[in-house]
Amino acid sequence: MKHTAPEGYTSVSPWVVTDDTGALLDFITAAFEGEEISRVPVEDGSIGHGEIRCGDTVVLAFDRRPDWPAMPALLRIYVSDADAAMAAAVAHGGEVITEVSDSAWGDRGGRVRDPFGNIWWVMSRVEEVDPETSWRRMSEEPYAESMRVAQATLDAALSGRSTGISSAPVRPAD
Repeated sequence: MKHTAPEGYTSVSPWVVTDDTGALLDFITAAFEGEEISRVPVEDGSIGHGEIRCGDTVVLAFDRRPDWPAMPALLRIYVSDADAAMAAAVAHGGEVITEVSDSAWGDRGGRVRDPFGNIWWVMSRVEEVDPETSWRRMSEEPYAESMRVAQATLDAALSGRSTGISSAPVRPAD
């Protein structure tokens, strides 16, 4: 596929719509070492456009109008230290959804809901794991428990149930 995005941008860019884009940009800067690119206020006092670079991706954002529905985003961010980034997110108003743990496929991470309702998968790559090993690990402790907890905590956070639902992975037939 030919790269058609402008220099410094990826082919797909997430938009986050929130009630306070300025505070969202500040949160991403503090929690995930984001680098703010732009913050464009408009005459009604809201933010009409904002951009912040997280690693190789630019996240775009703007303020929600009062008659628009709330639209929380689900975002995954790779950082150098998932434990430290999760701690920073919590220190700046985030709420832990899923505690940090190791995955079968070589990531370490957890989930945090930011003060604006968006849920972030905060991940660090800790090892390269081939697909065969990943599938084998998914049925072994502690990886199977990590997957169960990840599914159940996300389900509880999104559904509002006190206990979330999870289901074990099933390897596709070759």
